[in-house]
Amino acid sequence: MDFGFSDEQIALRDQARRVLTARDALGAARRVTEAGLDHDAALWGEIRALGWPAITIPERHGGLGLGPVDLCVVAEELGRSLAPTPFATNLYLAAEALMLDGASEAAARWLPLLAAGEASGTVAIAEGRGELTPEALATRIDGTRIDGVKVAAPDGLAADFALVLARDAAAGGASLALVELGGKGVCRQPEATIDPSRGHAELRFAGAPCTVLGRAGDGWGLWNRLRDRAAVPFAFEAIGGAQACLEAAIGWARERHTFGRPIGSYQAIKHTLADMFVAIELARSNAYYAAWALSVDAPQLTGAAASARIAATDAFWLAARENLQIHGGLGFTHESDCHLFYRRAKLLAVNLGGPRFWRARLAGEIMAGRAELER
Repeated sequence: MDFGFSDEQIALRDQARRVLTARDALGAARRVTEAGLDHDAALWGEIRALGWPAITIPERHGGLGLGPVDLCVVAEELGRSLAPTPFATNLYLAAEALMLDGASEAAARWLPLLAAGEASGTVAIAEGRGELTPEALATRIDGTRIDGVKVAAPDGLAADFALVLARDAAAGGASLALVELGGKGVCRQPEATIDPSRGHAELRFAGAPCTVLGRAGDGWGLWNRLRDRAAVPFAFEAIGGAQACLEAAIGWARERHTFGRPIGSYQAIKHTLADMFVAIELARSNAYYAAWALSVDAPQLTGAAASARIAATDAFWLAARENLQIHGGLGFTHESDCHLFYRRAKLLAVNLGGPRFWRARLAGEIMAGRAELER
């Protein structure tokens, strides 16, 4: 089993890093935050021109037909630079859901537009506080119409369509439905989150037309499959962000002097940096294994995705927090970039379900595997 990247994937990674550095993606994140924008249009246009939105979309739908590992390579660089674009929502979630749906009319219509960067999609799952279950869904589907309110839809203001999880009374379960956001019966408004560099929206549906993806009533299972698959590139994003925090902390520890010595020469700083490095490398190992499981659709994917998600979330949170502390008083100022990574770490920790959900999911997989061995 080879967990190394191919020459082509290394070239893709290097290209992504060069472009995002040259276009000052981190500066774009600050500009979006300060201006209250949904995303950086110029940076998104550059990414579209490079063809990145087509990475995993099949060639028959106008995509490049590359694999999940190629997507993860780009995801890590996007996380390293905090690029404020709808790339993640489009590729990890919207496009992935349409590809899971197979050869449907919705996939045939929207995947070519997503691949060309001519349309954007979002997912609308959350409805408020508390654990979301199929029975607790307040959003309802009645035939081909949908009613309800969804909160924290990522990139929801710029999206052309939303994939909405709703209770389907006729099917006796939950369904995942596609709703065109420019149509009748849809109202959306911006919603504040801890990370203003990633736009979110509240979506209200009042008899809006919708199309159910897959089989009616199978929406919860489809969402869980989608969540497992999206967890892997999101883990790589978190690792990229954590790595950037580590590098910034090392750079500052070399530059900042106290009592005539660089602060990096003090044992407390050395140990903190070492802890950050170990956490990141542990997360990277889990993420590589999860990327392999995703690329071959292995039975271990759920457990591997949960492990990667947990390790990457913990690593990014540790690195973002300690980077801010190592920068001292400067790190707490708005002019410092530390708070941008701190905010992104907190957002990525909850965007597919919080740490408690993923720990329970991993524990369930471990217990299921143990029960299987004992039979």
